Amino acid sequence: METEEHQGHKGLKKGLYVLPTAFTAANIAMGFFAVIWSIRGFHLAFDNPAAAASYFNYAAIAIGLAILFDTLDGRVARATKTATELGVQFDSLADVLTFGIAPIALIYSWGFAPSFGEKTSEHGFAIFLLFMYLMCGAFRLARFNLQATRPRVLIEGTPKLDKKNFVGLPIPPAAGLVASIVHFAPMPLNTYGEGFARFYAMLMMVLIAVLGVLMVSTLRYTSFKTAGTGRRNLYLVLLIAAVGMLIWLYSEYVLLILSGIYVSHGVIWYVFSLLRRRGREQTAEA
Repeated sequence: METEEHQGHKGLKKGLYVLPTAFTAANIAMGFFAVIWSIRGFHLAFDNPAAAASYFNYAAIAIGLAILFDTLDGRVARATKTATELGVQFDSLADVLTFGIAPIALIYSWGFAPSFGEKTSEHGFAIFLLFMYLMCGAFRLARFNLQATRPRVLIEGTPKLDKKNFVGLPIPPAAGLVASIVHFAPMPLNTYGEGFARFYAMLMMVLIAVLGVLMVSTLRYTSFKTAGTGRRNLYLVLLIAAVGMLIWLYSEYVLLILSGIYVSHGVIWYVFSLLRRRGREQTAEA
């Protein structure tokens, strides 16, 4: 009897390892559908913009759901103590697809391809920026994996691993900001007229470049990994419920605001810390 119970517990433990993998698989599925829907939207961008907007919106929502699944797989792995190095690598490969390739396919199909002619210099530069965004995201994931698995072998001067903060902008929020913009205005940019389409596409090119730089930077971004621990669980649950309700009612506005705040808070945090440091130096000199 004891042997059967022991085997049952052992089988349950093995089954728990499937849970984080299932969330990662869901993450990959959302990235896959986001790419497919972006391609479908591109095919309809000129002939049927309204139908194209629906596909672009589906792709943006898929990326948003992927962020949720990506957040849950890590938390489930830590809660069930089933985190493995294989899971870390699998999650990073999933992130390259869902938060690297999928946002590129979406922003190209929704904004750059409808706004610029294929043989124009703007189109070529947009392709270059999208490629650099992908390279920066892949580098960001590789650096995170190195810091998470072997923090002692990092070269001197590299920021130490901090569970409360990320070093550089994580790739999911970067993709989330792009997706939230498309979710806010899913109509392809060519529907705004040639002048406005080029102007908005130029702004998106600047945003893509900024996101790439932030991902490879050493700015600190809150990880929220310690959220949900301690005595303030009730307040966190209430906050999540309130935000969830707002997203359900006003998703176009709330998701754009939340993603914009997260992406910008690392820069604001750095500026404040720099000003504080200079203030201390001036006080010490006085």
